[in-house]
Amino acid sequence: MPTLRVMPKIVTLTAAAARRIRSLMDANPKALGLRVGIKKGGCAGMEYTMAMVEEKSPHDEVIEQDGAILLIEPTAIMYLLGTEMDFQTDKLSSQFVFNNPNQRGACGCGESVNLVPAAEKAPHAD
Repeated sequence: MPTLRVMPKIVTLTAAAARRIRSLMDANPKALGLRVGIKKGGCAGMEYTMAMVEEKSPHDEVIEQDGAILLIEPTAIMYLLGTEMDFQTDKLSSQFVFNNPNQRGACGCGESVNLVPAAEKAPHAD
């Protein structure tokens, strides 16, 4: 019998992130969910992108968790593998926060990140 290879989840949502995505979906009845992607830009090299969308693109990865729907752009999958998406509120801001194991750095303002694809990470020594 062949050995099954278990792949890590692309993105998991905290309860707070799922609640926020559901509230965004409720505010726009035509919205299918929140699409997340990665684009080049910012002083650290890459930025997360997010937009409420009304339809799925052909190759989007769909994650449904606790009533929230997250669509992942195919070009972002290797940069997001194993990421936890949270939603945090403090005295001055409310925002989605990505706890991404593929992140190697971030700029001082927090708007851009330095990411490497999951396949390029060096193996961990045990």
